[in-house]
Amino acid sequence: MLGFHPFMVFLAEALVQFYQTALHTELVKKLPRPVEAVMNTPSHHRVHHTTNSKYIDKNYAGIFIIWDKMFGTFAEEDEKVRFGVYPRINSVNPVKVFFHGFVKLGSQIWNAPSWSYRFKLLVKPPIWALEQEQKAKAEMASKQPA
Repeated sequence: MLGFHPFMVFLAEALVQFYQTALHTELVKKLPRPVEAVMNTPSHHRVHHTTNSKYIDKNYAGIFIIWDKMFGTFAEEDEKVRFGVYPRINSVNPVKVFFHGFVKLGSQIWNAPSWSYRFKLLVKPPIWALEQEQKAKAEMASKQPA
């Protein structure tokens, strides 16, 4: 539609998917520094799939890690990773796992205290809502009589 031949679009997508599949390994630890500096590597991608608090919302890159470095979402793998999603989903049902985030976001938007809070839920990183919940709980606890 934009002047690209459909086969070229298909070929580009196939290459990206192949590259992404190759990133999902624990066999490859670190690659040479020049590669690690520019490209998304298995080490960088493991960070993306962890529940370690220091790695949440990090390393979104598909192929080039330089974008995460430019936008402040890069984290170097420097501790053992714990794979999963945060918060944990107690299901292996692929439909539930796929839609879990959408259902949670919908619930948060529905129950939000204001329109500005709803807007922030859509534009801020997911960790922002968790931090807001923790602040609210801390304020409630401090107002409770001892």
